[in-house]
Amino acid sequence: MPLYEKFTGRHRDDFATLEDLQKNYTLNVPDDFNFAFDCLDVMAKETPDKLAMLWVSNNGEEKRFTFEEMRRLSVKAANFFVAHGMKKGDMVMLTMSRDWRYWPVLMGLHRMGAVAVPATYLLTKKDIEYRMNAASIKMLLTTPRFGVMSAMEEALAECPTVEKLAVFGKDTPYYSGEYKADWIDFDAELESAPETPVERNTVKTDMMLLAFSSGTTGYPKMVWHDYTYPLGHIMTGCFWHRCVDGGLHFTISDTGWLKSLWGKMYSQWLAGSAVFTYDFDKFSASDILEKMEKYKVTTFCAPPTMYRFLIKEDLKSYDLSALSHSATAGEALNPEVYKVWLDGTGHKIFEGFGQTETTLSCWTGYPWMQPRLGSMGVPAPGYRMIVADDSGNETPPGVIGEICIRTDEAGGGKPFGMFSGYFRDDEMTKSVWHDDLYHTGDTAYRDEMGFFWYVGRTDDVIKSSGYRIGPFEVESVLMEHPAVTECAVTGVPDPERGFAVKATVVLTQGYTGSAELTKELQTHVKTTTAPYKYPRIIEYVDALPKTISGKIRRVEIREKDNG
Repeated sequence: MPLYEKFTGRHRDDFATLEDLQKNYTLNVPDDFNFAFDCLDVMAKETPDKLAMLWVSNNGEEKRFTFEEMRRLSVKAANFFVAHGMKKGDMVMLTMSRDWRYWPVLMGLHRMGAVAVPATYLLTKKDIEYRMNAASIKMLLTTPRFGVMSAMEEALAECPTVEKLAVFGKDTPYYSGEYKADWIDFDAELESAPETPVERNTVKTDMMLLAFSSGTTGYPKMVWHDYTYPLGHIMTGCFWHRCVDGGLHFTISDTGWLKSLWGKMYSQWLAGSAVFTYDFDKFSASDILEKMEKYKVTTFCAPPTMYRFLIKEDLKSYDLSALSHSATAGEALNPEVYKVWLDGTGHKIFEGFGQTETTLSCWTGYPWMQPRLGSMGVPAPGYRMIVADDSGNETPPGVIGEICIRTDEAGGGKPFGMFSGYFRDDEMTKSVWHDDLYHTGDTAYRDEMGFFWYVGRTDDVIKSSGYRIGPFEVESVLMEHPAVTECAVTGVPDPERGFAVKATVVLTQGYTGSAELTKELQTHVKTTTAPYKYPRIIEYVDALPKTISGKIRRVEIREKDNG
């Protein structure tokens, strides 16, 4: 039987109706639960030769890992970290793109108790410096492939907690002699690391994972999850993705984002499915479809942005007969995309909703749950989700309010997979999670049938091409340029990206808006922070709309742009 049944007590197909699922879905989790010991080791023992991951590099190299091989490598990785002085609770930043090493490394950190801190390779010195200091990073593990090592070295002088630097791929052409720091050769040391199992030293409430989530009023928040987080994703891969035993699941995501953990590891394995990981440099719709055809992908998940590119291809010219289920999350799905994908592949696209702070909390994904175009779906089992007014009271159907999650003990407490708080920021945690109600910051309304319909953010986070971009970070960078006196960053609808980043700028006296200045400001943002954050649109104005207290009214800018 699929391993997830050990924790749910029932097979997914044993639930006869949505009401049955929502009422009777439960999770049984031991107090010392640790995914590496209680799941990976069990799979390695029971099905040692079963495929866990098929990895394909950007130049076509293939690697296949069984569950036993993954277990063995993760034990060696755990010993590597122990040998370099890492202890339970220490923060280890992983900037690893889609490299195969991420899987045994993450499992190794789970084994020995250090905290994994995923980070995208797109970060610049400014981004890295903030993250390393905010989280007191003790060790870095990264790749030379994308040039991020140079930015890390530049940041080190301002990051006193970092004790160790490790790099993989030191013997590849990507690595050069320009690096000055003492970088440990991870590959060489992993090869020689002992295979002696480390002792379990965690309980389920310990911190396992720390993720940075963009906000609108400050720098990224540090969201921390405990060791129950992987089991919170049973609903993701086993129910929503509909991963099949012996199948091959493909979620498109860089490991720097938690979406990779939604679709590239925990719950797919619990369903008995291998994961397909394509380590591409640049997204190409035809390339993705060719890989799905060649490797016979059975279940698939991508953000709507990527589906918009995929449907521009002649879908019927690809043999996607192995595909059995398609899903999406990250932003609202355009009905036209749904229709073209259905026509071209024969498969509906099932939507899901969640945050860095949660696992899958709203969904459409069961055979007897038909997608309603434009709807987020219904609350996922384990999540008691409501639409609430400003006083925290549930709104009637059709009335827009904030999406909130109940966490009172009488109703079952905090859902498995929901975050435990914002690291080192109790005030921020209490501001969004009080009176047994977690405020997501997203707005929606609920219809008479119980389906949720997304409206937007209560704050101003921009979702562009699958990325979540906090305006504050972009504004801070723009304000560093001498031409900028004031600015406001917002999102404007974009047919391909969902939303494009726009900067509304008040110029310093002596400067004039021009195409040349626009390009200069865009380049400044690209080279100072992660390039995906740069404003594709810049509008020059004499003054920004403000409240009586002097706060910028981004909502007024958005309303103007939306007509």
